[in-house]
Amino acid sequence: MLGEARTRELAADALRRSVGGQAEVVLLSWEGALTRFANNTIHQNVAERGAQVLVRVAVGRRVGAAVTNRLDREGVERAVDQAEAAARVAPGTAEFPGFPEPRPAPRVGSLDDRVAGASPAWRARQVQAFLREVEAEGASAAGALETGVQEVAVVNSQGVFCYHAGTRWHFRTVVHVDGASGYAERTGWRLDHFDAATVGHPAVDGAKRARHPRPVQPGTYSVVLAPYAVQDVVSWLAYAGAGAQAMQEGRSWMNGRLGLRALSEQVTLWDDGCDPQGIPMPFDFEGVPRQRVVIVERGVPRTPVYDTLTAAREGKASTGHALPRAWPETTRVGPVPAHLFLAAGDATVEELVRGVSHGLYITRFWYTRLVHPRDCVVTGMTRDGVFWIEGGELTYPVRNLRFTQGYVQALGSVLRVGAETSLLGDRFGAVRVPALSVAQFTFTGVTEF
Repeated sequence: MLGEARTRELAADALRRSVGGQAEVVLLSWEGALTRFANNTIHQNVAERGAQVLVRVAVGRRVGAAVTNRLDREGVERAVDQAEAAARVAPGTAEFPGFPEPRPAPRVGSLDDRVAGASPAWRARQVQAFLREVEAEGASAAGALETGVQEVAVVNSQGVFCYHAGTRWHFRTVVHVDGASGYAERTGWRLDHFDAATVGHPAVDGAKRARHPRPVQPGTYSVVLAPYAVQDVVSWLAYAGAGAQAMQEGRSWMNGRLGLRALSEQVTLWDDGCDPQGIPMPFDFEGVPRQRVVIVERGVPRTPVYDTLTAAREGKASTGHALPRAWPETTRVGPVPAHLFLAAGDATVEELVRGVSHGLYITRFWYTRLVHPRDCVVTGMTRDGVFWIEGGELTYPVRNLRFTQGYVQALGSVLRVGAETSLLGDRFGAVRVPALSVAQFTFTGVTEF
């Protein structure tokens, strides 16, 4: 780790180099290690250490950016010079509001010494204990256990300085037995009572139960979605329209639905970067404190999340959800909620299943792609265990299915919500979600596996 003092020194050097106007420096550094396994054997142990300095310079309303992975003074100064040169030839942006003024961000603890100090031997012991169980069941497992620590600092010429260091671990596995598969995953920032064999056991059990699947006809069914499937639903809702830029461009599922009951009243969704039950990060990549934002309240879409630019367009304040705008790919995305929570209900998974007379239990979705953003229509496939529900009981496994479904409409037919939540990884952060019982979900075809 660089530490707060070294980070502040690097950022100050960069700001002193910039003389053309306002400047912003984001420093990312990480140290991570991963133990990967396949066919019940650990086959790879890797470690990575890296850093990036992201610079934006504004000359009037012209903004330029540059990125470097050099942390020496010459490398940082060169990035600042490149950003400033780019700004002088960039097209002007009349709506550019300038970089944000300082706002106090809370200090949130998310650094676990046990995660930061996890050794290859510790990860190997965890994985081997799990693999012994897998072998005893005549199954085969693949997956990885990852541990690491990341630092983020944001400083700008307006007086902003924010620093945060946090840890993260991530375990996932796919277990195969007799041509069937099961899945398990968890993530977190503190180890608590983490045990890979305990986390991975449902994948073993799921694979054994998924053997010898029967075909089922495509159609619209009632379904129980395990948290892994719900993770996909929530993540696509976030990416495809829970940010203000998507709404301002008219491509969000929230357009025309704010203040109206568009989803089931069982659905409440919020984003909170300061909640230790997620993966905390108390400020965004502009150094703005992250606000708790209720995106959907009892089925009613309330508001998207904002960064500085999208908030200025509407005369509002940023909610602290900016992505690193020096990365070109984030410019088209805009602000995104990255610390999502779907409110838990009061049902066990068994009770969710008992509430379905006939339908399907879905472990997770795979290879999902956005078809149309306005209803968050997604296509993809099921994977790692689909089971037929008859008379409120899981009766037998069925073949995987392809689906094309509006996630807005699916969440509009939620009947009941599970009481237990799982913290799972996401493309931008993490989501904590329960299982769901959904009245209608449309499957369009069968797969060959």
